Order: sequence, then C-alpha cells, then structure tokens
Amino acid sequence: MSAEPRSGFPPAVSGLDHVELFVPDRREAARWYQEALGLSVLSEYERWAEDPRGPLMISSDGGTTMLALFDGEPERGRPSAGFRRVAFRAVAESFLELRRHLVGLPVFDEQGGELAELPPVDHDGAFSMYFCDPWGHRLELTTYEYAAVADLLGAGGEGG
Repeated sequence: MSAEPRSGFPPAVSGLDHVELFVPDRREAARWYQEALGLSVLSEYERWAEDPRGPLMISSDGGTTMLALFDGEPERGRPSAGFRRVAFRAVAESFLELRRHLVGLPVFDEQGGELAELPPVDHDGAFSMYFCDPWGHRLELTTYEYAAVADLLGAGGEGG
C-alpha cells in the first residue's frame, strides 16, 4: 500500500485532509475521540472553533489527516446522507489494543445499541472492525498487517 509518485495529468491529490462530522457538542465529541482513538485537538486550528459555525479540528497524526467537528445535528439513521464511513488505519499491535480498549467505552452498532465486543472482519489481506460513535457516525478500524494480526488472533485467543 505504498503511494508511488506520479506525474502527468490530472495531478494527484496528496492525501485525505479531513472529514467533517456534525455533533451536538464539539468538545464532548473531541473528548470521546481522544479516549476512543487517541485523536486530540489541534491547537494551531483551535481558533476556528471560536466561531460557533467553525470546526474543532482533531487528529492522531499531528494534522496530516483530521476530523473536523462541527456543531449540528448528526445524520444518524439516514443511510444515503453524508459519508458512508470513516476508516482509521492502525498497525497490528494497536489494532488489537484498540479492540480491547473500545469495548470498554460506549461504542455502538448502526441501530444505536451498545456493542459488547468488536469481532475483527477478515478481508483476506486486511482486518477491520466496524462500530459507531455516540452520535451514529459509522467508523472502521483497519489494519493491513494481515499476517501479524492473524497470528496474534490465533495465538492470543482473540478470534472474532
């Protein structure tokens, strides 16, 4: 999954910048994402959140990819509204650590029911876990370290 440099037309984008999420309370959502996935508020953009219509920017990689939290009504329960899902990538060890961590938080299914476990889905080359945040946004945690996770799931009894 390495990005090869390319030339020509059209010019390629350099990556995903941010995904906008509407939540009832930006600070509360930022705390949940900090506790759940390790995303933290980016102080260099925090001034944008001083405007009630502006975003609160959070990231786990210093701002290379971000979530932009806006005050508003989440699009819960409308399958064709907004984006389908936001997928986060993790290395094998973090993937399994986050699996254990997330079940201790309130994470939910698409109907709003609290999940007691997060079984990894084997995509034959990647593993993913699917869940929703407290506002109904569909989330995915993915790892492409397939062999390592398969070994750890088999050896550690963490199978889904």
